[in-house]
Amino acid sequence: MTGKARRKAKQPGFRRNRNPVTWLLRHAQMALAALGRLAQQPLGTLMTAAVIGIAIALPSGLYLLVNNVRDLTGSWDGGSSISLFLNQSLSDQQARGVREVIARRDDVAEARLISRQQALKEFRQRSGFGEALDLLDHNPLPAVILVRPSRIASSALATERLAKTLEGFREIDLVRVDLQWVRRLEAITRTLERGILVLSGLLSAAVLLIVGNTIRLEIQNRHNEIEVVKLVGATDAFIRRPFLYEGVWYGLLGALIAILLVTAGLGLMQDPVQRLAGLYQSGFDLDILTSGALLTILTGGPLLGLLGAWLAVGRHLSRIQPE
Repeated sequence: MTGKARRKAKQPGFRRNRNPVTWLLRHAQMALAALGRLAQQPLGTLMTAAVIGIAIALPSGLYLLVNNVRDLTGSWDGGSSISLFLNQSLSDQQARGVREVIARRDDVAEARLISRQQALKEFRQRSGFGEALDLLDHNPLPAVILVRPSRIASSALATERLAKTLEGFREIDLVRVDLQWVRRLEAITRTLERGILVLSGLLSAAVLLIVGNTIRLEIQNRHNEIEVVKLVGATDAFIRRPFLYEGVWYGLLGALIAILLVTAGLGLMQDPVQRLAGLYQSGFDLDILTSGALLTILTGGPLLGLLGAWLAVGRHLSRIQPE
């Protein structure tokens, strides 16, 4: 190895240590050092992280609300139910057997049997034709099975497919299902999801700008230090690393603040929603944050911070050249 190569190998940023433990310790040291620099300016760090947290919390909270609305509408009695009118020749025992067969299907959440006697009694009470019904020598109403599709069959297409499958039962004379409101609900939820997707893109861009501008100011404040480090031969990758860790810390702190905001917001809505659901004899509860949502926020925040820092450092670091 020549003398020039030896001097180059001794310079920071050119050292190549193949020991993975040493490599990890070096990165951990840089990450903790970046966190220490942020801790030296607690107010500025908190304000930047709070803005990032709000930007992450808005689409996250809206997405959870849409999911809760979907779950609520899926649990309505008769929300997307299918009415199965059985053959009048079936006995009550046979009708119960048909109901049990249908209830065991994976795409059926509930199957409720209304016997011929129950149907006649309800019709007598609600129609006002009780005296006319007394003139009949037999019960003209068939038994009915009300089927509520499970979540895997809650879409309009899956519900229609289930209805066509049930039409094949020879014990069933008529199948009735109203899919119009299901299609409308799907159109509304798709529109909301598309709007949330657009909002997420805009706010993600805002996070990139916030982190990028913060890192840019940090680079300007350490301009002289960077020049000195470059003079002794440090590579751009070596200099870039601490700033990237700062971006990751900003994103992580913003993600934690977003989780607190979303949890607090949905928690404040929990009691009014429960009271409203109780008025409709429903035990619906808001889903706060699932493990999948937590993982997405805790992963997405640091990734956005890393990307914002990478863009800022790549643009501004190349402009600093030692004279």
